[in-house]
Amino acid sequence: MKKLKKINFLAFALLVLTTLTSCKVGRFIVYNFADIKDYEKFPARKIETGPTKFHFSTTTKGKVPEELTVKDKKYPFEKYLADHKTVAFMIIQNDTIQYERYWQKYNEASIVPSFSMAKSITSILIGCAIDDKLIKSVNEPITNYIPELKKSGFDKVTIEHVLQMTSGIKFNEGYKNPFGDVATFYYGTNLRKAVSKMTLKVEPGKQFEYVSGNTQLLGMVLAKALKDKTVSSYLEEKIWKPLGMEFDASWSLDRKKDGMEKTFCCVNARARDFAKIGRLYLNKGKWEGKQIVSEDWVTQSTKIDTSNGSAWYYQYQWWLPTKTGDFMAKGILGQYIYVNPKKNLIIVRLGKSKDKVDWPELLANLGQTY
Repeated sequence: MKKLKKINFLAFALLVLTTLTSCKVGRFIVYNFADIKDYEKFPARKIETGPTKFHFSTTTKGKVPEELTVKDKKYPFEKYLADHKTVAFMIIQNDTIQYERYWQKYNEASIVPSFSMAKSITSILIGCAIDDKLIKSVNEPITNYIPELKKSGFDKVTIEHVLQMTSGIKFNEGYKNPFGDVATFYYGTNLRKAVSKMTLKVEPGKQFEYVSGNTQLLGMVLAKALKDKTVSSYLEEKIWKPLGMEFDASWSLDRKKDGMEKTFCCVNARARDFAKIGRLYLNKGKWEGKQIVSEDWVTQSTKIDTSNGSAWYYQYQWWLPTKTGDFMAKGILGQYIYVNPKKNLIIVRLGKSKDKVDWPELLANLGQTY
């Protein structure tokens, strides 16, 4: 009898767990906030690398900082990184790896989710689609590609508005609310339906507000423009294979059958391959003599611009930590691709969390003094 009760209890527990993980709120409760292992939790499309691999040069005499200055205090460089939940850190200058170190059982082959660094990758693909004439221009209304939003007044929202986070959409970016918009987009199983319910709260082109819904709108625009291709296959075609990525990657989906890429997050890859995204933009969109995305697109994505409600520190899904020409992609748990063109420098930091560190300031200071 006891054995039967135990079996029934286990069956009930399994049923509850299955039910929970099949809906948004259930997923939120079970998984409980974003985690560095989230790539294991969601269905995904594979992104394959090509036969030719690009490898950064290496040196036995790398320039390694002895210390970091944080809020006017000095700390031992490696100890600070290790103490603040870093799992990977790379410094690449002049196409040479000056420093590469992993912690907490991670190594060069370890997969780490990009989180919002995927926003910058999505922006690159929008630029590629314009180059390929799949999208006419950033001045097109997004309803040319998502006509179901016409009824909600989105015919005034352009592709540039969503690139600049000035669309005026109503979107709750709170990460602790299981009923909020971010939870719906991250844990939900129907992004198309979620997008169709979006509304505006202010007129587009008036003010900047960083919300992930904008980048999912970009993903919908891109998916419609690609027609028979998926966003993942386009990333493979335009970026992953041409850049000679060392490893295959994946892009997490909202659901397994007919799933849509979570373009506001969730490209799952390795530190060295994330660094190549930085190298592409460091070289103004050119890779080994071939223009992958137009130089004009890279310039527009990384220049200071405060017109039409945009913020000087955010351009076309890239962050500008200072006004000196550097830029970065960043994710919620402290994932960063930092680029300083003046120093011909790329820094990648991946972590289990930000651990209350102002990483943009730290990376910008390191980049400027390196």
